[in-house]
Amino acid sequence: MRGRRLSAVLFAGALGLAACGEPGSAGGGAPTEPAATATAGAAATCEPVPDEQLVVLEDDKALQTVDNVIPAIHAAAAQPAMIAALDAVSATLDTPALIELNKQVDIERNTSSQAAAGYYERAGIEVTDTSGSGEVVVGAGNFSESATLAELYALALRDAGYAVEVRTIGNRETYEPALESGELTVVPEYVGTLTEFLNLKVNGPDAEPLASPDLDATVEELRGLGEQVGLTFAAPAEAADQNAYAVTAAFAEEHDVSTLSELAEACGGLVLGGPPECPDRPFCQPGLEETYGLDIAEFVSLDAGGPLTKQALTSGEITLGMVFSSDAALATD
Repeated sequence: MRGRRLSAVLFAGALGLAACGEPGSAGGGAPTEPAATATAGAAATCEPVPDEQLVVLEDDKALQTVDNVIPAIHAAAAQPAMIAALDAVSATLDTPALIELNKQVDIERNTSSQAAAGYYERAGIEVTDTSGSGEVVVGAGNFSESATLAELYALALRDAGYAVEVRTIGNRETYEPALESGELTVVPEYVGTLTEFLNLKVNGPDAEPLASPDLDATVEELRGLGEQVGLTFAAPAEAADQNAYAVTAAFAEEHDVSTLSELAEACGGLVLGGPPECPDRPFCQPGLEETYGLDIAEFVSLDAGGPLTKQALTSGEITLGMVFSSDAALATD
């Protein structure tokens, strides 16, 4: 699984992240054979269409658990000025903006602090409560998206009046206890994944999952769990980094599909690529088949949203691949 974070559904187990790189290219043209062949009583069999550009198909029936970005805070250190500053960041941040930030770092090789500073200025983030005081430590997970979000939080918190240090501190198993203890003050987190992490921590390994496709309901569960371990939360951003399913832009255009439901209606005989556990996970192949009625003819074992899956998509080896919704490879320019 991808090192940066576990999907909430994978972490929960009962409901059931690889480095970003430039996608490979096998050319942008369609295959020489017909792209689709119809069979009686079934959707046409749609062949993969190579293309360098990937697009995510909308999860219009809400198969995936929400994983919006949310600032997690050591509750004893929380102050109104701190919450307001973090809310100011969340209010501007949507998934396209997060994709662009990841592109700047993962593809264009800017530092996280450079990418964050440019976005902070372009987005016109304004911190109106400057009454904050004291030292704040913003923690970051050991992957670039978390580091960039941490730098964004730091900029807003400095404008609010705090003396801020940004500290990279490893994976969730390392930084979450540090956040509880107060060694860290703020960490950028993901709603669904953290909900299930705390759910298992508070309620035990057999706890029923609390994260869902409903953002408001999942945030409510997260806040309740946070109260039990000394954490509180600012507002979630619209930006999300969750499991998603992509095709090439050329395939989407050829078959006029933008949602998973439209794909199911238009195409059969699909070749799906993703992590080895995909055929056994409800959020992956079984969910795509049961929720959407997708006709998956073949599964190719690759990785979880990583370079193998993206390369297989762009080169036309697979039709549909599991990616992450904020991946830099989804940038459109």
